[in-house]
Amino acid sequence: MSFKLHVQNVAYPCEGILFDKDGTLLEFLQLWGPWAETMLRQLEEALTDRGSTFTVDCGEVLGTKHDSAGKIIEYDPQGPLAIATVDESNGLLAGQLYAAGIPWNESITMVREFSSVAMQEVRQNKLAEPMAGLLPFLQQCRDASIPMAVVTSDSTAAAEAHLDWMGIRSFFTSIVGSDRITLGKPDPESIMLACKELHIRPDQAIVIGDSNGDMQMGRSAGASCVIGFCPQDQAANHLYDANVIIRTYEELSLFPNEN
Repeated sequence: MSFKLHVQNVAYPCEGILFDKDGTLLEFLQLWGPWAETMLRQLEEALTDRGSTFTVDCGEVLGTKHDSAGKIIEYDPQGPLAIATVDESNGLLAGQLYAAGIPWNESITMVREFSSVAMQEVRQNKLAEPMAGLLPFLQQCRDASIPMAVVTSDSTAAAEAHLDWMGIRSFFTSIVGSDRITLGKPDPESIMLACKELHIRPDQAIVIGDSNGDMQMGRSAGASCVIGFCPQDQAANHLYDANVIIRTYEELSLFPNEN
């Protein structure tokens, strides 16, 4: 039986659904805020030890906004923290050390060590919770035998772990991380691989994400519909390539295709 996904009074062909992970399946800052805080703190300490400072305001390095205590309270949905891979973010951070006069090979080695510390804290705390309303929607898709995949800029292993922490790994047939492809978002390569593993056509796939890179990726792949996910308390003007923007998964419903 084929299905259509109904959203805001429009029905879209749906043979499978592909989700971004961070900010789409789980609350972004809950997981990645502590990682970024730890990375920036270690970087600032290393720069201070060498009598140097950031070349830009601290928040401009990864696209973050901090309170007076240094805690990240907001992030730029079009910035590096939101879209870049961990390796790309590490490159940006290493650039700060290089600008302070540290040779590049030493800079990137130091940042990788910082990342190991930050990632260890992430793994210990396991601060990943499903977005509100997500679980009932995933169950609805499972009940309808709609195959689902995750396409993420994170590594495949990390994505698997985060999904396990949330207890939702079993819902997904395919996990496509940055290590499984050559070109990252917004290139459609990860969509094509996920659709191949779900045994569906890209033009029958729904893509859901929280960044415009996700929207561009879905459009480039010729997806049936690209849905921008943006919680109620956030501005959605960055999702300008979305076919439709939702604030909660309760806006989505599956119905059998009557044709």
